[in-house]
Amino acid sequence: MSENRVPVRIPEYSGNLKWIRCCMLRYLNAGESHGKGLMAVLEGVPAGLPLTAEVINHDLARRQGGYGRGGRMRIEKDQVEFYCGVRKGKTLGNPLGLLVRNRDWENWQEIMAAEPGPPSEERVVTRPRPGHADLVGAIKYGHRDIRNVLEKASARETAIRVALGGVAKALLSQFDMRVVSYTTRIGSVAIPPVDDPLAAYELAEQSQVRCPDPEANIKMIEQIQLAKRNGDSLGGIFEVVVTNPPIGLGSYAQWDRRLSARLAMATMSIQAMKGVEIGMGFESACRLGSEVHDDIYPSEIKPGFARKTNHAGGLEGGMTNGQSIVVRVAMKPIATLYQPKNSVDIQTKKPFEATVERSDICTVPAAGVVGEAVIAYEMANAMLEKFSGDSIDEMKRNFDAYQEYVKNF
Repeated sequence: MSENRVPVRIPEYSGNLKWIRCCMLRYLNAGESHGKGLMAVLEGVPAGLPLTAEVINHDLARRQGGYGRGGRMRIEKDQVEFYCGVRKGKTLGNPLGLLVRNRDWENWQEIMAAEPGPPSEERVVTRPRPGHADLVGAIKYGHRDIRNVLEKASARETAIRVALGGVAKALLSQFDMRVVSYTTRIGSVAIPPVDDPLAAYELAEQSQVRCPDPEANIKMIEQIQLAKRNGDSLGGIFEVVVTNPPIGLGSYAQWDRRLSARLAMATMSIQAMKGVEIGMGFESACRLGSEVHDDIYPSEIKPGFARKTNHAGGLEGGMTNGQSIVVRVAMKPIATLYQPKNSVDIQTKKPFEATVERSDICTVPAAGVVGEAVIAYEMANAMLEKFSGDSIDEMKRNFDAYQEYVKNF
């Protein structure tokens, strides 16, 4: 080595490389079902994004609706509060603090109190519900009162995730993207494939079960009524569609950057979800390749390429191909039954019927709204990775330049 050259030491990185991204959203959420409220801190939202509580509250109200909901929805009227990160209707580029209060807290203050004191004997849960996190969670964390598990495992947690999804939707709307959903199946009642997702969404918003098919809507309600009379519950399937995504979100270069994988993880993180498919999904396993893959044609409308079908559901090789993203998610029946299944008391080890908590009969219509939220979050994250900017205006400049490049490819 020359005497005039000084060796340069490159610092080593000891963290997890898969979390290194030039720009990303991330959040932590907290709160118990019967605690003071649900809260989250969201980092990575660019400055200058128009954002109001009213936009998010609309989705929170949609989450609470739907035929088959239980008594908790008559108590709560969810509304988001911004504690920080927003000023005069626009984001500051700082972390956002969001809070959704629990109105039911006033009935649980002593039972859920944070202050030291003897454990409350009221509403102690020792009989786990089959199909819920109760037993495994109690064993894992060493809880003798299963309430410590169900308070966080409860789907009540999805209220704050819908609020976070509302922020993500606001960002996507700046790029003319929409995230919509509708119910395609409840129990044994299903509807045919939807041709126009936006029209289906508008019809679904007028339906008690968020189904765009009027005839199926009636049959779904009848099935929910029957399940209620029998002390049972019902699951189903909802479809989420992202319209107008740009080409090239996600990547094939690493397994955890494939957008298809991230959307699947996001939807499966919702309580009670048991299956997810993109585009033709499981049906593609039963077809010939010639029936599955979407032919590519020259675009007749503008320079570029076009497809006449969307069997891929808008994703190829883990990346968006410019078509609408179509995701279907299967939800199992709610685990709490008014005609409870057999269980074992964790204290006495004697067989009993499982604990009955206040519950819904069917939450598939509400689950679709939660599905919109988690998918919107992942899509917003992918947009920030591709068109990163400290402000929404900088993101738009990057986006416009890329769109011009794609048009002339």
